[in-house]
Amino acid sequence: MSAQDFDPGQLSESQQLALGTFTSVTNQEPSAAIPLLQRSEWNVQIAIAKFFDGEASDPVAEARAALPASPPLPQSIRREDLLNGSPSYLRPPRSPPREPAPRIVPQPESQQTYKPPLLLAILFTPFNLLYRLFSSSFSLFGYLFPFLPRLLPRLSGGSSPARSRTGRRALNPRDTAARFTREFEEEYGSHQLQFFEGGYAQAYDLAKKELKFLMVVLLSPEHDDTSIFVRETLLSQEAVNFINDPQNKIVLWAGSVQDSEAYQVSNALNCSKFPFAALVVHTPQDSTTTMSTIARITGLQPASAFIAKLRTAINQHSQALDRVRATRNEQQATRNLREEQNSAYERSLAQDRERARQRREAEAAQKRAEEEAKAKAEAEDREAQKVEQWRRWRAQSIPKEPGPNVKDITQISIRLTSGERVIRKFSEEADMEELYAFVECYEILNASEDTSSATDPAGYEHKYGFRLVSPMPRVVYDIDAGGTVGSKVGRSGNLIVEPVNDEENGED
Repeated sequence: MSAQDFDPGQLSESQQLALGTFTSVTNQEPSAAIPLLQRSEWNVQIAIAKFFDGEASDPVAEARAALPASPPLPQSIRREDLLNGSPSYLRPPRSPPREPAPRIVPQPESQQTYKPPLLLAILFTPFNLLYRLFSSSFSLFGYLFPFLPRLLPRLSGGSSPARSRTGRRALNPRDTAARFTREFEEEYGSHQLQFFEGGYAQAYDLAKKELKFLMVVLLSPEHDDTSIFVRETLLSQEAVNFINDPQNKIVLWAGSVQDSEAYQVSNALNCSKFPFAALVVHTPQDSTTTMSTIARITGLQPASAFIAKLRTAINQHSQALDRVRATRNEQQATRNLREEQNSAYERSLAQDRERARQRREAEAAQKRAEEEAKAKAEAEDREAQKVEQWRRWRAQSIPKEPGPNVKDITQISIRLTSGERVIRKFSEEADMEELYAFVECYEILNASEDTSSATDPAGYEHKYGFRLVSPMPRVVYDIDAGGTVGSKVGRSGNLIVEPVNDEENGED
């Protein structure tokens, strides 16, 4: 089949996928891409490498092309070795090579200590003791003779402040990132790249949490290709647009190997050539590690090849990340639904508890009111019993009405609250309390009940619930005023019994 009259329908599914991947990376027309793919045996990686690096004679491919048609063999991908840049053939593209990307927490160089093996430590123990003895002696001489430490700084006992490997001041990861950004802008001018404002460990955790691609760029100011790589590749408009594209989900972290953190990251990622760029991502299909290095770009690369390698690595892992994102979104939705259900249940439970509390309070208040009413009724019953007992006891001591032969008497007409009128004679020397007691005990006296067994109730003080009043003119004969019947009423009188309620007693 020639390239001019090709029919996409005649291509197999794997060939159509390879053609689509190649044209999306190289922006070539299908008519021009098919011959290169045919010469590369429809291997996208080999075709892309031939397109950017130039096509050279491949004896293996020519020999395979000369063979008769046979079942397709497993394709292999080509990548550049970090040490010599020579192509090497690895496993099929369906399972690209991945290396674990460790999480690096920078340790200040001043805190890094070398621990020798146990055998060497035992062998050098006498020398260590002698060194400490001489150091202590020189420290004493340095204290006695202050000029000695300046003449012999290495022999003085005082420890000099630790210096970094490059002489740069050690800072925390955030300040180190800010210093790198400032120096990068001073060297290459303003740019549109968005460097991560934090340490490598924070960028690592962010990429792992949000399932993004962590792009690590390590630069060495002493390397000759650094300036060209930054100006022509990293800061090219095509690379800037690709890195800043939100659809690619790239977290960019960069550092200079002159700093301790970037130096430790370069050792962890096995960097052997500068400039160096790596793409780290979460690999759920790998059971050995959760974060892996899926792409390495070493040395000076043109912007097109640089972006092609990044795009290829991202395309190979985007589907797996999309599945993980969908799973996490589903789990988060389930978690949110469960939290909403728990919250609704808690609110309903709180409402039930509140209603139960109000019901208990209402029942307690009702029970308390019933108990108070019962206690009040019992108190009133006891009070009534004491009043009745006092009346029966007081009726015993009321003297009988004076006879006709008694001259110093007072005749009083009393109208009771029931409307009955009672006329009775009292001795003029009788106290007003006797007149009140007669009115209080009239029913018992009128009934002629036997009150001989009645006793005075203990602890009871009787209060009269009425008062005697003369209507014309109105005169109130208050029992608290005291006096005798003759002195208050005279020889005769017409009195009315008026009930006294509690409010009137309070006002009085």
